Amino acid sequence: METKKDRFIRIAEARTNKTINMIRLLGNCSNKGTYEYSKEDVRKIFTAIENELKIAKAKFESSNDDSIKFKLK
Repeated sequence: METKKDRFIRIAEARTNKTINMIRLLGNCSNKGTYEYSKEDVRKIFTAIENELKIAKAKFESSNDDSIKFKLK
């Protein structure tokens, strides 16, 4: 039977490798001989990627503490 840790390793490695490969493919779009883009286009792309990366990283760093209560003050 696969443990939670083994399952995490299997899935996380596969998803990480897939993400790395997709980033490498995106890098292929940097060829100015084949593609036309502006600095603003590049900024938008990497801002979106960086924002999603921050969100994903925060999920791993959060305490998942459900005992936090809402307060207005």
